[in-house]
Amino acid sequence: MGVTAELCDKIVATTFDSLTPEAITKARRLVLDGIAVAVAGSREAAIGILADHYRSLGGTPDAAVLGLGFRTSATAAAVLNGASMHVLDFEPMWNPANHALSTTLPAVLALAESHNIAGRDLVAALVKGIELAGWIRHAGHDGPIRFHPPGMVGPMGAAVAAGHVLGLDAGQLAHALGLAASRAGGLTANAGTMTKSTHCGQGVMLGLEAAMLVARGFTANPEPFEAHQGYVHAFFTPDFQPRDLLNFGPPFRVVDPGYVIKLFPSQFATQFVITAGLELHRRIGDAKLIRAVRLVAPQMPYINRPRPSTGLEGKFSVQYTLATALVRGLVNIDTFTDEAVRAPEIAAMLDKISVEMVPHIPARFDLMHVEAEVELTDGRVVHTRCDGPRGMWGQPAISDAEHLVKVRDCLSKRLPPERMERCIALARTIDTLDAAGVSELLAIASVLEP
Repeated sequence: MGVTAELCDKIVATTFDSLTPEAITKARRLVLDGIAVAVAGSREAAIGILADHYRSLGGTPDAAVLGLGFRTSATAAAVLNGASMHVLDFEPMWNPANHALSTTLPAVLALAESHNIAGRDLVAALVKGIELAGWIRHAGHDGPIRFHPPGMVGPMGAAVAAGHVLGLDAGQLAHALGLAASRAGGLTANAGTMTKSTHCGQGVMLGLEAAMLVARGFTANPEPFEAHQGYVHAFFTPDFQPRDLLNFGPPFRVVDPGYVIKLFPSQFATQFVITAGLELHRRIGDAKLIRAVRLVAPQMPYINRPRPSTGLEGKFSVQYTLATALVRGLVNIDTFTDEAVRAPEIAAMLDKISVEMVPHIPARFDLMHVEAEVELTDGRVVHTRCDGPRGMWGQPAISDAEHLVKVRDCLSKRLPPERMERCIALARTIDTLDAAGVSELLAIASVLEP
């Protein structure tokens, strides 16, 4: 038996009853975080354009679109919800680096109502999709990657998640993975643009559609992980370890190594910079006392953007994220508007910031750190080092109370208080909901009548 066949047997045999209590608890928080971030993300200009486009194409109203008050086809809803869940760069981060939530949860939500699934199946599908995406990234972790991870592994995780809802058997799932593998991609050059959010939207949609097509009898090469000129050859180095995929299963990657809930809506390495900047702001107070700022960081050229011109670019600028933390002492969704990035006081602070990206700091989220040093007008020097934002791997997760601050801030962008609290209550008990409860949750989060 080949790796793909053996893997698919393990995946299909995994049900809600296979999940550990801790995995279920972790999945509840993911559902709540993903829905909340998508509701807030639905207000972004990029999502408005995508929504107008997909509305114009029509489609059977089988699935709700989070935050936007309409239903559309399952595939269109997956694109929109995946893009909304990622556009703010506010979804959880994984190790190895990936955006696994926006490339799995929207596939399950897109099928939930038309297939009358209960919350336990939603949770099982989510955990399974994330599990495969995580092991694919793990199997190739030591080698360089040429594509943006959610576009590269997202279709595979989405195919697994959707395959659970659709009841694909092991043979069908192998074909779904073979089809999804042919649809993978996504260029990191599009970081800081509207296109980046579509890596997640398209990734989840393509995996969902692969599973839907196979359920109708469509076929593909059922050995994508072994095939000559297949998925591994196209996307990874020869160091990829296919048999690592067979680690699929308990305790599940939602638990080990787990995920980090973002407290700031920006690229993950900038979370280190923001944390350092906010610490300096607390110690210094008035930004007018700052004469010069020096940041030492790992070599990550894509976040070395001295003069970002848009809010999207600002999410990928160590200079801007440090400047805004120092000046404003607060980083939230409104930090990353075009107007906020171009503010005169930010421009003045950017003039004072120098950045040194050094090779001796590992350019990996789980190993990196940053150091920031501020020279004040009275000659004093204030220094700090950040080894990671709160909730990093190996640290205690943020509390439920702190997470709910983020969730309420996101949901309040679209929902009145009573509906917001009902949405939270349903999501926090997702595994206990029947199909009607899942539908109610989606209707509320989509600004529709239940």
